[in-house]
Amino acid sequence: FKLSKNAPFNTSYGAIEEELKNNKVKKITHKDISNAVVAIRKSKLPDPNILGNAGSFFKNPVISKTHYATLINKYPDLPSFPLNDLEVKVPAGWLIEYCGWKGKKVGSTGSHKNQALVLVNYGNATGKEIEQLAQEIIASVNAKFNISLHAEVNIL
Repeated sequence: FKLSKNAPFNTSYGAIEEELKNNKVKKITHKDISNAVVAIRKSKLPDPNILGNAGSFFKNPVISKTHYATLINKYPDLPSFPLNDLEVKVPAGWLIEYCGWKGKKVGSTGSHKNQALVLVNYGNATGKEIEQLAQEIIASVNAKFNISLHAEVNIL
């Protein structure tokens, strides 16, 4: 590997550019990027000391550009991140939210109110209940978009 001390910053992913602009950052440093990511995560993710959660539960799925072209006709606001000539990545959180899961509580589990792909435990849920919720979310996303979500967390 050859690493550069002067590598260009990629600020186009997520809300990083907006956060840097809000902080009036003119000349970007590694610390500015780090601070922006931390601030974004704090605004979207629950504090595990207050609300039990596994963080980002699902991976962002990669789909073919052909499949994306079909979906974008029906869902024109579906975001994507091109990976290569054949594939795009779509945000799992957007898919989950569009299926009505964001902020939804099921028993002692639920999808977080600020970030749909974060599954939370409201205090009494078992691991099996969290896993059941995940399976219900996976099934609804698959039914609506023909996209299979996969867990980003390790399920033991």
